[in-house]
Amino acid sequence: QVQPVESGGGSVQAGGSLSLSCVATRTTSSSFMGWFRQAPGKEREFVAAISWYYDSPVYGDPAKGRFTIARDNTKNTVYLQMNRLEPEDTAVYYCAVHGDGDLRDRESYVHWGQGTQVTVSS
Repeated sequence: QVQPVESGGGSVQAGGSLSLSCVATRTTSSSFMGWFRQAPGKEREFVAAISWYYDSPVYGDPAKGRFTIARDNTKNTVYLQMNRLEPEDTAVYYCAVHGDGDLRDRESYVHWGQGTQVTVSS
């Protein structure tokens, strides 16, 4: 089972926080995990990525200093802590296993979770 499984989505008011989790099967061919999000009518966009082996996270524009990606290798779990949420953060958030290529490019990811809905109300 390589497909990652997300959890932790929900509804929150603007200014609130949510923490997403992603349990994934680590493979020797994959060093990175990424979070993306997709709002209705918009393309899926890069949020953040992290290596299983190095403490060098990469953030996309949506993170804007409000989100933090972390991992727990003992649990094969990647987290996305989201603070100071805004209505514009409303989207389905996806966890994905990186294959090859640019970390910010969704085409570089080979296995995707089902997604978890995050809704931020004003």
